[in-house]
Amino acid sequence: MRCVIARFPFDLTKSGVLETMKGVKPESVTGESVIIGRRHYPVKQVGQVITHQDRRDFSAGEVLRAMARLGFTCRTQPAAAPSLGVTPLQRASVMLGAPAPA
Repeated sequence: MRCVIARFPFDLTKSGVLETMKGVKPESVTGESVIIGRRHYPVKQVGQVITHQDRRDFSAGEVLRAMARLGFTCRTQPAAAPSLGVTPLQRASVMLGAPAPA
């Protein structure tokens, strides 16, 4: 499949990505991730390994789109839980054992 990452064209295949990522130890995942084989890789790590470019040269979205088109499972960063009207001071007080605000 032909895709463009950081304004450079790449011909990627699922088997090629699997082969390239074989033996690469996944870094800790804090945001978007791609499941390759049975491992969860950060999107930026995958992009760096398969394109040989610096992580600052491409966006996570470019790599996510390419990996999804190849059939890999991609996970985006979960949205932050909505605040229930509790201030940080009230939340800290509850964590320290004070009764929850009504």
